[in-house]
Amino acid sequence: MSHRRITFTIADTPPPRLDKALARDVPEDANLSRTRLGRLLEQGAVQVDGTVVTDPRARIEGGQEITVEVEEAEDSHILAESIPLDVVFEDADLIVINKPAGMVVHPAPGSPSGTLVNALLGHCGDDLSGVGGMKRPGIVHRIDKDTTGLLVVAKSDAAHHGLAKQFEKHTVERYYQALVYGVPDANDPRLRGVRGASFEPGNILKLTTQLARHRTDRQRQAVLFQGGRHAVTRARTIDRFGAPAVLALMECWLETGRTHQIRVHMAHAGHSLVGDPTYGGKRKLAKNALPDLAAQAVKDFPRQALHAAVLGFEHPVSGTRVRFEAPLPDDMTELLRLVALTQP
Repeated sequence: MSHRRITFTIADTPPPRLDKALARDVPEDANLSRTRLGRLLEQGAVQVDGTVVTDPRARIEGGQEITVEVEEAEDSHILAESIPLDVVFEDADLIVINKPAGMVVHPAPGSPSGTLVNALLGHCGDDLSGVGGMKRPGIVHRIDKDTTGLLVVAKSDAAHHGLAKQFEKHTVERYYQALVYGVPDANDPRLRGVRGASFEPGNILKLTTQLARHRTDRQRQAVLFQGGRHAVTRARTIDRFGAPAVLALMECWLETGRTHQIRVHMAHAGHSLVGDPTYGGKRKLAKNALPDLAAQAVKDFPRQALHAAVLGFEHPVSGTRVRFEAPLPDDMTELLRLVALTQP
């Protein structure tokens, strides 16, 4: 197998740990993410002044020479599959997909095929560069299996590295639309009593908590206020349905991007998503809150009513700011049509 050798010198006043110094000083054109550098360290592919070092916490000094041996990309073990994709944008470095409901992003023990990655391997063919040392699409963020909407995927190491940095710095613009039970309102005393909930001007609901995997149900996330990972969601009401209003179409946007973040945050606020099998509980509308047809459509909606509608970021290679929008999918459009018939 062929290798490429990357050599550089640690600049003055480096961070105390080797892994952090490597991430700071590795040349941009090497296109090595912090995660990839960590793996190369573990594999013994990093030398400091000619000596192999595998400890990410090793001390490092300015002026020391680093050599990284990077294997050329291998073919992925994941099978390419001919699966239709709704491609919103594509160039040599990245591809933006409007993902349908029911599609898992990456193969896993329960979903070895039929995933977005299988479809992308089939779609891109030989156009993929060695993302992370493997000829495969670079997944830098995910949306849940039954959430629809926009996802950007890297096709080159340069794009993977650049996009990952933007997601890490929370500079990516991500807006979702969600149909929820109830209508969040700054004048609601119950909501004002929810820990982590506050309101900003314009009746914008802000939810600030920690999130971590649930202690007993590993498929769920749980709201915490110590430990876990920092998570911030904002939401505003676009429309309300019922007389009096019992449902709201919300625009939600992410300051951070954690697993199930919008779903768990809105449930924490007492406004769980329609159709959410994990966080929606057995939420029911009050009798006669909506006409029978609309109420039945809400009850039968088969997935969380959540759509990734807007995605904006700086193109990691050209530097141009790009922004994409995806219309609501047919199932949410029809659901909103039925509940909108209740409007006076």
